[in-house]
Amino acid sequence: MEYTNLDIWIECRKLTNIVYDFTKTFPKEEIFGLTNQIRRCAVSVPSNIAEGCGRNTSKETIHFLFIARGSIYELETQLYLSLDQNYIEKEEFENILSQIMLCKKLLNGFINYYKNK
Repeated sequence: MEYTNLDIWIECRKLTNIVYDFTKTFPKEEIFGLTNQIRRCAVSVPSNIAEGCGRNTSKETIHFLFIARGSIYELETQLYLSLDQNYIEKEEFENILSQIMLCKKLLNGFINYYKNK
């Protein structure tokens, strides 16, 4: 199966686009700080899913899926920090958090699929 057809990759790509949109409103002094870090984490998730799917063995694929999962947790933490700094409204935070939770659930399911393969 082509990775671009996978629900997990599609949803993580949506998450990345959401992240880019909401970080556009961050203060300019954060462009090399939290803004950059959040965007890098978001991009890392679908990128590592794609890279894992391009590997030859389940073991290699799982390795990259775990990297993607780590990036989702890092992104979630940075989202909380953005809320703490009042860079994001509570309602927007909740919407993004729900997309993160969906991606975590799908990614955990995909990891389990490969573990049982």
